[in-house]
Amino acid sequence: MDSLQQVIAALLIALGALFFIAGTVGLLRLPDLFTRLHALTKADNLGLGLIMLGLVVQTPDVFYAVKLVLLWVLVMVSGATGAHLIAKRALRDDGEDLT
Repeated sequence: MDSLQQVIAALLIALGALFFIAGTVGLLRLPDLFTRLHALTKADNLGLGLIMLGLVVQTPDVFYAVKLVLLWVLVMVSGATGAHLIAKRALRDDGEDLT
């Protein structure tokens, strides 16, 4: 059972890393600020969630698993808040180039 847990964890972590790569490609390739923000926040949140899930599978104690899930939730909230503030600033458009 231990080797099965390690295989599942490795697959989840690898899938999460692929989402991080997809978010980075979206950040570099998409045309405007709003699509870049969308690609980056969605892909990074899902990628981090999969990585955290892969780490939860390997935790020896429930306390560590709860801490990892709480960390993921906090990163999701802060990422969404940051993206919202950047988009709101871009919509205001007071002459500064944000791209």
